[in-house]
Amino acid sequence: MDAERRARTLWAPQAWVQGRWQPAVRLVVDAAGLWSEVSVGVAAGDGDLRLEGPVLPGLVDAHSHAFQRAFAGLAERREGGHDDFWSWRDRMYGVALAITPEQLRAVAAQLYVELLRGGYTQVCEFHYLQHAPDGSRYADPLAMSWALADAAHEAGIGLTLLPVLYGRAGFAQPALRADQRRFAADADAVRALRDGVRAARRPLVDAGVAIHSLRAASPASIARLVDGLGGVGDGPIHVHVAEQMAEVDDCIAATGRRPVEWLLHHAALDARWQLVHATHATPAEIDAVAACGAGVVLCPTTEADLGDGLPDLPRWLAAGVPLAIGSDSQVGRDWPGELRLLEYGQRLVQRRRNIAAAPDDGEPSTAARLFERALAGGGAAAGRSRWGLEPGARADLLVIDGQGGARCDPGDAQALDVLVFAPGPGPLFSDVLVAGRWALREGRHPDAAAIAARAAKALAA
Repeated sequence: MDAERRARTLWAPQAWVQGRWQPAVRLVVDAAGLWSEVSVGVAAGDGDLRLEGPVLPGLVDAHSHAFQRAFAGLAERREGGHDDFWSWRDRMYGVALAITPEQLRAVAAQLYVELLRGGYTQVCEFHYLQHAPDGSRYADPLAMSWALADAAHEAGIGLTLLPVLYGRAGFAQPALRADQRRFAADADAVRALRDGVRAARRPLVDAGVAIHSLRAASPASIARLVDGLGGVGDGPIHVHVAEQMAEVDDCIAATGRRPVEWLLHHAALDARWQLVHATHATPAEIDAVAACGAGVVLCPTTEADLGDGLPDLPRWLAAGVPLAIGSDSQVGRDWPGELRLLEYGQRLVQRRRNIAAAPDDGEPSTAARLFERALAGGGAAAGRSRWGLEPGARADLLVIDGQGGARCDPGDAQALDVLVFAPGPGPLFSDVLVAGRWALREGRHPDAAAIAARAAKALAA
């Protein structure tokens, strides 16, 4: 089966290369699962596998909590007088305290198949579930990490594991709450987790680090973690920041600075850093983030679901900050839906259309500008130096399904616009390639039924 799922030379009538649709594209996969050749405007060879629709690079899901897939859709009732992010979080902890490594693997494998169907070929796991439900340490500290890695292997998706620094319940609470007991990890533990994942050298699995938030990690622990890391080429550093106004207010009260402002002054931000959400960043903060080369990860469906607010998308785009997207709490699991909501939120507030388009800069397509930014920003968020349909990048691609994804013929210049803003009722993508192997073919995953059955059992439990 592995040999049958492996691709070597492919030809597409139309593919997204160098930031635009290009005709008649030939793509060659090398023995390491990377693109060795991407040629535009060439005829198909006799031995080429001809793809039937427009071809896109896969995107990186730059922020995921896989275990929250077990909770998606189950917090949409309000029994009391008030419901917000913090009450949602308390309910989410119930799932976090219950799930076992075996259940996590089952739920994550189902999620990862769904992410493949949604056009993601790499996922960054912001991973803070480290210990047993009673808070005791597993014999193997990486037990929960291996559950995620096994799930990614089973699904056929790439994985960047981000073990999380998590040491306190809040700015004024030096210890964790009882319902956070599975999350405890200091700087030394986080680096050990990262290094353990890397040492295993599993195919398609890499690791960086994460800091849960400024409220959950002391300045001393953040400094100890970052000081013990390598330079810019040694993997990404992710952090939740400025997602909720209560967090911003608490940070000001505790430190005298807003969260993003604090990072800018104390954390020496550079291209390794990915600021997750940054919903309530000011224009001055955004410009300063741009100047230091850090990126931002936006999670539109989760930010909408949790009532976080809207980011200053026009400013992030204008400043040139690397921008990635994430599925976060898994209420949305396809990137066209994330990009659509990202733009629609701006339209509702500004009462205008095509906010993200930049015709004066030669980018009149809203979908194309957002996609291209998410493509580049996602690669950086996953710690990949190359990403997309270019030589040296991993051989990932998506074939748009002509019935569900774009409802237009190959060669249509607006296929991406239709995919994002007016998809049909069917599958978005007919075929998904990851590192030169087919994860989905004709809309089907080879192990979908078995994965779904195990997930259903875990979810019921």
